[in-house]
Amino acid sequence: MAQAFDVLGDPVRRRILELLADGELTSGALCSVIQQEFGISQPGVSAQLRVLRESGFASVRPQGARRVYAVNAEALRDIDDWLGRFRRFWTPHLDALETELARGRRERRRGRVGCVHQS
Repeated sequence: MAQAFDVLGDPVRRRILELLADGELTSGALCSVIQQEFGISQPGVSAQLRVLRESGFASVRPQGARRVYAVNAEALRDIDDWLGRFRRFWTPHLDALETELARGRRERRRGRVGCVHQS
């Protein structure tokens, strides 16, 4: 598990996974975005893609002359399983926050309904 967090600890690799979360992308499309956002070279992006492949977080398949990358959901499931032991620490807080937000929305709606604007 430590290796997984080392891999995900890098902002470039996290950004690549964020991009891939929306669907498959070619290495060229990934390079374009990452080069623009992080200012690293194409070989630098390729090195990050290799780390993601070798660690199991991304898969690649040829499509003609291009290489198409995708998220490997199994690797993320392993992390999710590991994090499951800790959800009890934040889930009640998130549930309470959701309740408070809903209460605030209800109060704002009630306040608007009862308001009369004067010109």
